[in-house]
Formats: sequence, C-alpha cells, structure tokens
Amino acid sequence: MKNCDSVMFMSRPENANGAALIICPGGSYHHLGMYNEGHCTAKRFNALGVTTFVLRYRVAQGGSHHPAQLEDIQRAIQLVRENARDYGIDPGRVGAIGFSAGGHLVTMAGAFAESGNELAKLGIDVRVSLRPDFVMAIYPVVSMRDDIANKWSRKSLLGKNMSEERKERFSMEKQIPSTMPPTYILACRDDPVVKFENSRLLYAALKAKNIPCRFAQYETGGHGFGMLDGAFMKKTHWNEDIEAWLKDRMASFESISQ
Repeated sequence: MKNCDSVMFMSRPENANGAALIICPGGSYHHLGMYNEGHCTAKRFNALGVTTFVLRYRVAQGGSHHPAQLEDIQRAIQLVRENARDYGIDPGRVGAIGFSAGGHLVTMAGAFAESGNELAKLGIDVRVSLRPDFVMAIYPVVSMRDDIANKWSRKSLLGKNMSEERKERFSMEKQIPSTMPPTYILACRDDPVVKFENSRLLYAALKAKNIPCRFAQYETGGHGFGMLDGAFMKKTHWNEDIEAWLKDRMASFESISQ
C-alpha cells in the first residue's frame, strides 16, 4: 500500500440485480486485508447478484490520515452513483460493507454524509447523495475512547492530532444522526483486537435514534476472518444471516420505489 493511490476494483455478476456494494477491507487504517476482507467478500456478494466495488483506500502506511479515508469512500459513492447507468445498477441501492477499521469507515460514511462533505472542500462538484443506502460493519472499530479504542487504528486515522475533541468527533457511537442508513453489525465477544464493547455501543446508539439495525453476536470467533470459507464461516454460517438481512433491505427498497 505504500504510496499507492486509491483504487476501486469492480466486479459485475452475470445475474446482476441492480444492487451495488462498496467493500472496505480492514487493517487498522494502516494497511489493508485486500484478499480475505476484500476480494473474498466481492465473490460472496457477486453470487447474490450484487455488483461489487472493492475499495483500496489510502492508509497510514502510505502516509495518509484523516480526511483521506473519508474522501476516498465519499468519492467512491459519488462515482458509483454518477455512473450507475453504465454499471447497470440502481443509484438508490448502493451500500457499503467494512471490516474492522473499514467498519469504522463505512459507519463514518453513513453518519457524516450530510454533515461532513469532504469532497466539497476539495472543490469537487457533488450532485448525488453521498449517503450509502445501507451499511454493514463487521467486527468494527467504533470508539476512539482511551479505554476501548483500538489504539493502532486511532493513531493511524488521527495521526499526531490526538486531541480530546478529535477523539470525540471520531467516536462513532457519539455521532449517529437520525438519517443514519439501516445498519448491520457483527462482532465476537472474544475479539482480541477490537473490544466487543465497540459494537455494543454502536448498536445502542443506533437503537437510540430508531435506526433499523441488526446486531449479530457470537461468543467465539475472534477477529479478521473476513469472508473466507474458514472455520468461523463453517461453524456459524454467518454469511447466510447477513445475506438474509440484505435481501430484506432490497425488498424494502423495492416496496418504497413502487
């Protein structure tokens, strides 16, 4: 990732159903797990007819801190929506899934879509919504609080400016607006990397704002399994749960459009 520009890798299934998903791998905002959390995820959702865009966003390993990451996902949403006709997708069914630090990033995309347009600051004319239509945060980094933060992610995102104000601003459990998209959360209680409390706080914040959400909780499973067909997938079949949730979201979008 060192000195790399941000890139999207598009994959369009033969049975495309019009839905689109921007995929944000994790890596503590320092590096990216492109295979198990990126390309494996694309294959899973391609099989459901979803057109996918794996986002290789800028990270600290290449010298990038906030707002680079938020700029990248907002630009991704903008480009997907603006080119929806060419891509064969519905601009009203564009979601985002993120793992670990990527879970924090997609949550930011949902929470800051209206209050933090980073593209406008760059002089980019944005004529589409930057709000994802749904968000899926998998074992996500959520809080920047000293007691529960993943400190590597926090340092990589915020750099040297670790003021209490910035910690508060990027603790997503404190930033959920009433316009937050429907959100799916998954976390394991034995996660040794990102404390389970992160997901619990995010779920509570979503419920407090009456945001449609689901919190899939598992006792064991750890962290970083992505969408590999590994031991955790075979044991829990968690992909079936998230797929069912997504199908319900798609059905609700269709009923709204009708």
